[in-house]
Amino acid sequence: MTIDLEALFIDLHRNPELSFQEVRTAGIAAAHLRGLGLEVAEGIGRTGVVGVLSNGEGPVVWMRADMDALPVVEQSGLDYASTAKGVDPEGHEVGVMHACGHDMHVTALIGAIEELVATKDQWSGTVVAIVQPAEEFGAGARAMLDDGMQERFPAPDVVLGQHVTPLPAGMIGVRPGPQMSASDGLHVVMRGRGGHGSRPHSTIDPVVMAAATVMRLQTIVSREVDPHDLAVVTVGALHAGTKNNIIPAEATLDLSLRYPDETLRESVLASVERVIRAEALASGAIEEPTIETLHTLPATINDESATERATAAFRAAFGEDAVVDPGLFTGSEDVSWFARDTGVPLVFWFWGGIDPARYAAAAANGTLHSEIATNHSPFFAVEIHPTIEVGVRALTVAAREFLD
Repeated sequence: MTIDLEALFIDLHRNPELSFQEVRTAGIAAAHLRGLGLEVAEGIGRTGVVGVLSNGEGPVVWMRADMDALPVVEQSGLDYASTAKGVDPEGHEVGVMHACGHDMHVTALIGAIEELVATKDQWSGTVVAIVQPAEEFGAGARAMLDDGMQERFPAPDVVLGQHVTPLPAGMIGVRPGPQMSASDGLHVVMRGRGGHGSRPHSTIDPVVMAAATVMRLQTIVSREVDPHDLAVVTVGALHAGTKNNIIPAEATLDLSLRYPDETLRESVLASVERVIRAEALASGAIEEPTIETLHTLPATINDESATERATAAFRAAFGEDAVVDPGLFTGSEDVSWFARDTGVPLVFWFWGGIDPARYAAAAANGTLHSEIATNHSPFFAVEIHPTIEVGVRALTVAAREFLD
């Protein structure tokens, strides 16, 4: 029986789940993998799923898809748009949306496994399908590995992964070497002294302290990083106070930092800490700010030789013009932990999910940034077809390249 991949994608899109809460999604993925004849284990790294397809002697290929959604209220206008709610780690009720395309990732993985099962007479080896939780936390791959992935399942010869992105549908973006940036997430608490809004002189205002810090942090990339290098310092959240006439006692900032290598990482982290502590001192803070690391993700670095092999296979399958070098993405991923821990090559690529005519029109008008929603936007939406078919074929082609 053929799996209706369109129906699967729509169902996953309508029913997104937050990181480490992907119980329904994991159950659906596990059921499909079992139905295709794989040996399936659930609850790996809390909610992860692993399916093993053994087909004689030969290489072992790990194929990974992530499955978690984001705390975003969907505004795509799709007739199958999510109206789901969830509870975030702080206990707040939030809208939930597949704003990064992980629903498409799971769909493509299931479709690729279906294709590999149907063509078992054409290859030999072992395929390990990984449905990973909590990529958006940067924690799911690490959780699965710490739960015994290496010991419990066949050791890989190569790790494969892909990500849907706002390229024209039908396009593949892949490059050897650095593909995505390293990243750190920081939680900062700046402490002042609270009081009445009418008596600011008797307080140490953490709102002003935090505001000055946010502005000063912007100078790190513009004035301390070589223009030939690539780095990002983003303050994604700033929280302080409860009422207009109360000066609060503290303010919190959540930072996202990106860099292509460890050298620049150390430099930017040192600058960020220097700015935060200096602004607290300049504001007269009587307590040092605290800086907590929420996550650390390594750079996603594609193995040169393995990526050349996969790229040649993509060109043969999709045509020379359909395979491009997308450049270094400043986003970050945790997929490389699977390759780093096992000491094998990684090949990670992007595939397009935007209607080619709409993309071309926006490019011609110079309105790509305003008209084509990117990942994590509440307006992000992919074309179901041919995005599913290209995602399935790309994973299948890459897997077949490394299987006997």
